Amino acid sequence: MGTIVVKIGGVASDNLDLAFFSQIHYWQKQGKKVVIVHGGGYYISEMMTRLGQEVVIKNGLRVTDAATLEITRMVLLGQVQPLVTTKFLAEGFHALGLSAGSDQLILGEAINENELGFVGQVTKVNRELLEILLEKDHIPVIAPLGITAAGQWLNINADEVACKVAATLQAEALYLLTDVPGIKQQGSWLKKVSLAAVDQLVAEEIVTGGMLPKLNSAKEALLAGVTSVVINNGITAGGTQLFAEEYAVEA
Repeated sequence: MGTIVVKIGGVASDNLDLAFFSQIHYWQKQGKKVVIVHGGGYYISEMMTRLGQEVVIKNGLRVTDAATLEITRMVLLGQVQPLVTTKFLAEGFHALGLSAGSDQLILGEAINENELGFVGQVTKVNRELLEILLEKDHIPVIAPLGITAAGQWLNINADEVACKVAATLQAEALYLLTDVPGIKQQGSWLKKVSLAAVDQLVAEEIVTGGMLPKLNSAKEALLAGVTSVVINNGITAGGTQLFAEEYAVEA
């Protein structure tokens, strides 16, 4: 059966409600396999401020020096991931927290060390590990961190990790959950956006800030064979659906 990948933001992880878990249960009853990728940007920024570290964002990506990287790992693996997995376990799921250190789950390389520091992009996902866990009906809960061939940890945008995981597993659907119900154009939330329209939305600066890496990652996932990508603030209804087919933009 098909695989569904869901990316939840750091703040979204605080709002995993009954409707969310009911949908996961429903998918599993249908025979679907589910993978979760979690963010944590809000909590990372909060911890950095508390520790007196400056938060610098460029094109939606967090500039990550050595100190920021350590804070990022601490927050993602010591705070956010345990919170998420505990909630899944409480709802009766077999959830398992994973990171780049889990049998080299996420291999990566630095994007531009001079400008962004230890910010990376995914080069390979350990498909075999995920398939073994999914076959046993486990729900992998993945932190957005990568590791280089030399063992250097990297901070990777959670949307990119989710998209690369979805592409590797040839997922039938990818949900990128955020704090807004999709993409907005001229005051209206778009319902459907074709792959061809993505570049137009970026060029016309309809999509800016943190939505940029989200949309670029979604485009890569579609090109890699993921059937559809949904950007929304929930997984039950609504949001903006992105398709590889030539649908017109629909508001």
